[in-house]
Amino acid sequence: QLVQQPAGQAAAAAAAADGGAPDTAGRGDEWGEFLHLPDQKFFDFNEICEEIKRETDRVTGKNKGISRKPINLKIFSPAVLNLTLVDLPGMTKVSVGDQPIDIEDQIRGMCLSFISNPNAIILAVTAGNQDLANSDALKLAKEADPEGERTIGVLTKLDLMDPGTDASELLQNRVIPLRRGYVGVVNRGQRDIDDGASIASALKKEQQFFKTHPAYRNMLNRCTTPTLARMLNQILMHHIRDCLPDIKNRITGMTIDIAQEIEALGVPTDSMNAGHLGGILLSLLSNYAANFHNAVEGKGSSADGIEMNELYGGARISYIFTEIFGRSLMTMNPFDGLSDDDIRTAICNANGTRLSLFVPEISFDLLVRRQITRLEQPGLQCIDLVFDELQRMASQCETTELTRFPELRDRVLDVVNQLLRKCVAPTQNMISNLIKIELAYINTSHPDFIGGSRAVAQLMDRVSHDGQVGAGPAAAQPDMPQPPPKGGRGLGADPHDVPDEAAGGESRGLMGFFGLGKDKRGQPQQETVVKLPQVPETMRRPADSPSDRERIETEIIKSLIESYFDIVRKNFMDMVPKTIMFFLVNYAKENLQNELVSSLYKDSSMADVMRETPDVARRRSEIQEMRVLLQKALEIVNEVRDFNAFSQGGK
Repeated sequence: QLVQQPAGQAAAAAAAADGGAPDTAGRGDEWGEFLHLPDQKFFDFNEICEEIKRETDRVTGKNKGISRKPINLKIFSPAVLNLTLVDLPGMTKVSVGDQPIDIEDQIRGMCLSFISNPNAIILAVTAGNQDLANSDALKLAKEADPEGERTIGVLTKLDLMDPGTDASELLQNRVIPLRRGYVGVVNRGQRDIDDGASIASALKKEQQFFKTHPAYRNMLNRCTTPTLARMLNQILMHHIRDCLPDIKNRITGMTIDIAQEIEALGVPTDSMNAGHLGGILLSLLSNYAANFHNAVEGKGSSADGIEMNELYGGARISYIFTEIFGRSLMTMNPFDGLSDDDIRTAICNANGTRLSLFVPEISFDLLVRRQITRLEQPGLQCIDLVFDELQRMASQCETTELTRFPELRDRVLDVVNQLLRKCVAPTQNMISNLIKIELAYINTSHPDFIGGSRAVAQLMDRVSHDGQVGAGPAAAQPDMPQPPPKGGRGLGADPHDVPDEAAGGESRGLMGFFGLGKDKRGQPQQETVVKLPQVPETMRRPADSPSDRERIETEIIKSLIESYFDIVRKNFMDMVPKTIMFFLVNYAKENLQNELVSSLYKDSSMADVMRETPDVARRRSEIQEMRVLLQKALEIVNEVRDFNAFSQGGK
């Protein structure tokens, strides 16, 4: 990089390098600096050449190796124009030394990586004493710049062309046209370098050659190295002028960002008194609480701008209420974990020792309570999800000022987590109480409840339409006991078992009742003993298919359970978000600042929580230097703008 340095400033730089000693060595107004040696200035350009060789050998070895790592050199001189140049290696066809076999491809790729930049000007250097059509530089430049909009042809070795030949046709851009044309130069030869010829003498020799050459003296505007430098500088100035508005906007935006960061980092706290530290602490806690409040209310924004790509803050809590909790409850089946056999068993238990005439209400009460209890667990899980979101929100509400003090940041998060955990227990108790409230009174007179009569009517309509449970009087009165046959003796009557009087015999009397009498032939009867099976520990209904009556009763109970479960589910879906918002979200939002101040604003621990890290101090120093550089850049941009305006006004 070439930097134009006004004459007289090198002495000050040399004095600074020597610790304030005057420049008695007569080192002039030119020096160089390497990026890998930031604290060293080279006033002898021979030392610069030697340092380039040493760094090249260090990076690539001493046997002609190559590397993509650049050597950054900055030259300060009053005799140069502001330019940034990249010296790329020449194309190599055959590898030598430690060079890899694919040296040509590597160099080609390296060159393309630099010249493919649309803002780069390509200097296609070609020897003037060779056929321009065989130029590797022009071929490579044409790949990166097919239209030739940013390529300048540089013709060297014009002093070595055969007598009677010249490059005037090439310099006039007639052979292989380029938009920016060609420039002819004459550099130092190897003998001049070995003899130690200076750059200044080489430039004078070049100027004399073009002035005295009959073919070039009339086209000096396309010859000499100073002409090439001026052309490149003009291209740079025009490019800056074209990009000036965008550059100025970018510099201004960066300056604003830097100023905001400097304000956020504030001043060092090491030398502050307790009163000043207390004021800063209160401001930090207030800002954090305000950010948390705004995030819940949807008025804030995150530091990394995620609210443009995904839900943030209170919107995530609303998503939990509607999309996660609400949808999950709506997908709950009122009969999960409840089979028809369970319902029939509950009805049978409710009947007790005798068969009831109607569906027992106590079976509905028992079963619906069991299903309502299943709603409690989703409500408690919803509390956990909202709790996690509030913790996430607390970590996202950290301000830049708060990151200055890691101890304070950790304690703030601890206080927030303790406050949230303290709110969780009352919220869980309230959710459990909501279920207990529903279980305390089964309101069968609710206007939305289907009721027994409507349930039976709907069932009868469905039965008559589908014909699934049978039809007719027999179906309407299932399992009704039938009267015994006329003249019979009840259940188990045997036609042969007739009274003794009907058989013409005498009554057996009391002895006959106990089976101790005699038969018709007067012979003693044999004793018959019936033994009952043991009563099982657990009694279950027989696995036989249910009767029509049982099916009807089961369907009625299911209709009642489904209707009442829907009522309770809607109430629960409405009350759970309200409960969480009141006991957890709103309480934490409204009491956070008071909790932070009461826990952290203490004189005994204020010095500890307000201690900065070394990284913050280093960052403050870096951005202050960056602000100075941006201000200088803005001044340069304004100077270029004023210069362009003056030049156009002069024309």
